Amino acid sequence: MAEQVRAVVIAGNGTNCEREVATACRMAGCDVVDIVHIAEFLAGRCRLDDYHFLNLAGGFLDGDDLGSAKAGANRLRHARVAGTENHLIDQVLRFIQDGKLIMGVCNGFQLMVKMGLLPALDGDVHTQRASLTFNDCGRFEDRWVNLKVDPQSPCVYTRGIDKMYLPVRHGEGKFVAESDDLLKAIELRHLAVMKYADPVTGEPTDRYPLNPNGSMNAIAGVCDESGRLFGLMPHPEAYLFRVHHPRWTREQNLPEEGMGLWLYRNAVQFIREDIL
Repeated sequence: MAEQVRAVVIAGNGTNCEREVATACRMAGCDVVDIVHIAEFLAGRCRLDDYHFLNLAGGFLDGDDLGSAKAGANRLRHARVAGTENHLIDQVLRFIQDGKLIMGVCNGFQLMVKMGLLPALDGDVHTQRASLTFNDCGRFEDRWVNLKVDPQSPCVYTRGIDKMYLPVRHGEGKFVAESDDLLKAIELRHLAVMKYADPVTGEPTDRYPLNPNGSMNAIAGVCDESGRLFGLMPHPEAYLFRVHHPRWTREQNLPEEGMGLWLYRNAVQFIREDIL
């Protein structure tokens, strides 16, 4: 019997998209999908070692009161697992070293960036070198956006995808790099997986509201150099079915399967072919 693909979605402290993400994992072909509260990991009752695909869902992590996902990043890096001298970050780093997959959406993307897991140039997953900050418009954005995908990106989630149409729901989604040199390195290594795009030209744009937050170089999603760690501000789990599309009653030729599911299908295929 073939080994099962096991996915976990971390819940708690304000995340509220865990059920949608779990549904996406199941639809994509994961054999086991668990929604686990962060407290269960910290209590030592669950271990990341038992899974292949870690999902960091969106929501209002810690209420965004201390900056988007910063408190959550500190919790993962510094909180100890009960009854041990080990920190939860030790499991995360082992998960990465084993070549497994991590995807963060919205607050999950912010969490990965503020932990230093992205963009993680040259494998440095300990140092925060970028951030996601307040939208240039100064308010929460809830709209659908067009995305251009870099075909040369090493990202395993976007293989075979050249464009997407997904919703954003955030107040702090502006991607900023610590320096021009870092931004150039991200571009040179094709780590800017997807960018906000003009629906007419298909090219990246800084123009609001096509770019809803003013991200540097219109960046909407970033991966590390292995392509296994991936974060994005748009919500793929919010477009799994035709009826999720904002014009589903007017566009009769929409496929039954939503574009967001493509990312999860690619992840499961990679796990079956390269990890199991």
